[in-house]
Formats: sequence, C-alpha cells, structure tokens
Amino acid sequence: MSSEETLRRWRLILGRYAAQPLSQAEFSSGDWKLDQALEYLYGREYEGRGLARPSGGGGPGSLDPSQLRAVDWLNRSRKLFPQDVFERMQTQAIDRYQLTDLLNDPAVLRSLDATPGLAKALLGMRGRLSSQMRDAVREVIQKTVDEITRKLKNDFVNALVGRRNRMRRSHIKSAQNFDARATIAANLKHYDVERKQIVIEQPRFNARVKRNLPWDVVLCVDQSGSMMDSVIYSAVIAGIMSSLPAVRVKLVVFDTAVVDLTHMAHDPVEVLLTVQLGGGTDIGRAVAYCESLVGNPQRTVFALISDFMEGAAPGPLLAAVQRMAQSRVTLLGLAALDESANPVYDRQMAQRLADKGMHVAALTPTHFAQWLAEVMN
Repeated sequence: MSSEETLRRWRLILGRYAAQPLSQAEFSSGDWKLDQALEYLYGREYEGRGLARPSGGGGPGSLDPSQLRAVDWLNRSRKLFPQDVFERMQTQAIDRYQLTDLLNDPAVLRSLDATPGLAKALLGMRGRLSSQMRDAVREVIQKTVDEITRKLKNDFVNALVGRRNRMRRSHIKSAQNFDARATIAANLKHYDVERKQIVIEQPRFNARVKRNLPWDVVLCVDQSGSMMDSVIYSAVIAGIMSSLPAVRVKLVVFDTAVVDLTHMAHDPVEVLLTVQLGGGTDIGRAVAYCESLVGNPQRTVFALISDFMEGAAPGPLLAAVQRMAQSRVTLLGLAALDESANPVYDRQMAQRLADKGMHVAALTPTHFAQWLAEVMN
C-alpha cells in the first residue's frame, strides 16, 4: 500500500481531529462524502468524552453534523458504504449513539435494513419507545425473523425430516437433492468436444427417506443481555422445529426467574418481544424446571443455551445435569448459537458441566441442525 493511501485511510479513521496533522492526505470528492458520513456518526464518540468538536476541518462543501439530518445521513451512507459496513454503522447509530431522528420516526425505522444486529439493538431499547414506535419495531423484528428463517429452514427440514436415499430417484428438482455423480454419468454422452464441457440434459435428483422422529427438544435459553444473539436464533429455530412433524419443542427462557414460552414457540416474533433482557442468572433453577418437562428421557434432547455464568450456588445445576445424564437424556450446552459462534463463557463451569455428562460447544444454527440429526438418527 502506498504512503498516500495509508495517509488517506488514517485521515478517514481519525476524522476531523486529524485534519490539520494529516493535511497532506489527498482527498477526492468521494472521500469528503465518506468523511462527512463517518464524522456525523463517530464524531459523537469524542463529544461523549467531553472533547469539543473541531472547527472547520473540511473539504469542499463540508457540512457540520448539525446540518446533516439523521435521515439524510442514513440514505447517504447506504449508498456510500458496502452493505456489511453500512449494516454495522446502522446498528451502532441506534444501539450506541441512539440517533433521535431514527428512533422517533416510524417510517424511517421501517426503512432500515433488517439485520440481527439491528433487531438486537431495537429489542434492547424497546421499553423506552412510544407505542407508535413499538409497532414499527415489531415490523423490523418480523422482517429479521423472516430473513433468518428463509436462510435456515431448509437446513433443519433436510436434517430432521429425511435423509437422501441414493437408491431412489426423485422428480422433484431441488438443489439439496442434486446427485452430481449420477448426473455426470447420465450425461457423459453429451460431452461437447469443442467447448470441453458436459452438456447437462438430464439432471438427476435423489428422493428422501421420510421418517418419524418421536423426540422432544427442550431449548433452555439464557436471556441475559450478553446472550441476545443466541436468543434471536433460538427463537427462530424453535419456530422452525415447531412446524416439523413428530418433533415436540419446549421453549424456556430464564434469568433469575424461569418463563415457559412453549405455547408461543411457533411465533419467534412474539417470543422476542416477550423476553426481558438483563438481570441476574440462576441456571440451576431453569435446568431443574426443564428436568420436570422430560417425559421420555431416551427420546429427549435438552439444549442449554447460556454463557454458563451461574449467579447462584452451582450445586443444584450440576445435580440436575447429572440426574438427566443418568436417565439418558441427551444433553448439549451451547455457549453460542448464532452465525459467528464466537462465545464468551465461563470455561470452568462449562468443564464441570461436561464432567457431569453434557456435551459443550459453540455452534452455528446449521451445525446445530446437523448435530440434532446425528442424535436423532
């Protein structure tokens, strides 16, 4: 990377406070637009620390943040930045800097790109919003849930409803059932010598084995603030599995209290709008309650989704886990259940739970579906 490009990037990172020290950085008109958008949002970080906003600092036609409305900033940033960067900035605008214009106008809120990060931010502050804004929040949460469901549903259906039967052909053209080997073998006679390619005239697909799975899946979800990403995915997964045949889902959320949401497990949006974030953590109490839900231990999967940071004495928790393990309940402790699967958890407690018979892991939703399929098979 050239020294000019390095200066340019540092100037964008440091903002207007670096305008004089890095005055030799060469900015194009596009760079000034980026600088304005970044300054409007992240300049608040300096103000929050008591630093005065520097005067001037700009380039041609620069705007002070007071002149740039939040709605204008939102529309401009959507065009200036890559989608993943914009989504991160959008979430931070609400979660960290709480831009008032975005939180007071339902139309603006509905225009935001629905992402798990945005849903997490809105759920964290929904108690401070007007009833009119709460309706808009519900719509954003619904869009987020619909998008996650669209991405995950096939994984769970394919894993839990039936495996591919390579001995039977299917007329249903589905990417998940595509049989590459059989397709190549059937179409070798259509090889195009000039293009050096096989022309696929007859793609082949496998049928699936339908099977009944008389299993209960108990999802026990820690609703503390640090677990919010996992709460969102747990709610969606509960909704997906509730629609599958012969899989009975029980959904329990907890902090120091235990709330059984099994009756609304089919509706992830309602679940997410019901959970209360924050508070202490009594994992043992929640696990003991879930133990009482077990009817057929050998056909029950118990998934504890938590950071394992027990706020109560650990004895009841470890005893309940040991009892369920001895009765042959399949136990899984998930330190994270989301797309990143980067957990922060109490490793000592996780090891103690593993010693009592619980499998402990951090999984993406797809890997969780695969794990369930292996257990239930």
